[in-house]
Amino acid sequence: MILEAWRDGRVSLVLSPPILQEYRRVGITLSERYDGVDLDPLLTLLVVHGEIVEASDLTEPVCEDPDDEMFLACAAASGTSVIVSGDRHLRRVSGWRGVQILSPREFVERYLRAG
Repeated sequence: MILEAWRDGRVSLVLSPPILQEYRRVGITLSERYDGVDLDPLLTLLVVHGEIVEASDLTEPVCEDPDDEMFLACAAASGTSVIVSGDRHLRRVSGWRGVQILSPREFVERYLRAG
């Protein structure tokens, strides 16, 4: 449902180069682990149709997992108010600088089914 909303222009997808690099790394790992998994078409869609922003590193640590800081930095750089993620470390910092961290289900319930 979220990808359909993105396709239909009802939501925007904002990424930074480090996030794309992380998604590529995960895609390679998944393709090595699970035969037939290929995230390249999705990654191509992200690059072509997503909004790519340059985001500076955060000036101070916010998350328990430093690898999650790139998502907060991207939100801050783009003025994004919602990050959709099931990552428990990110979810713990929901509200940082007004950025809500919502699970995919919460996002669908609050923003897609409600409107």
